[in-house]
Amino acid sequence: QVQLVESGGGLVQAGGSLRLSCAASGSIFRINTMAWYRQAPGKQREFVAQIVSGGSTNYADSVKGRSTISRDNVRNTFYLQMNSLKAEDTAVYYCKVAVTTTARSSQEVWGQGTLVTVSS
Repeated sequence: QVQLVESGGGLVQAGGSLRLSCAASGSIFRINTMAWYRQAPGKQREFVAQIVSGGSTNYADSVKGRSTISRDNVRNTFYLQMNSLKAEDTAVYYCKVAVTTTARSSQEVWGQGTLVTVSS
């Protein structure tokens, strides 16, 4: 089994910064893709950012230029640095990984979510 533990959410003023972390553990042979999603109140979950094993990144237009996704392959942890936060960034942020397990099967796992609240 693969588990994800998220941290770093909280209350921040508009214009401020936060760094979210997502640590993966368990029967991991290789983490192929790491991604962040978010779900605002009353809205559907949406893609925020992704980083693949080769290091390429992809961002939603809504966060591009304000956010950076990065990964620490040694610790199986990845991060989302968010700057210049806006009220509309308020949401529960979820991390997701696509892994190859030690049994060489493919698995997709979601984190439990961490709340980010941006006050205006």
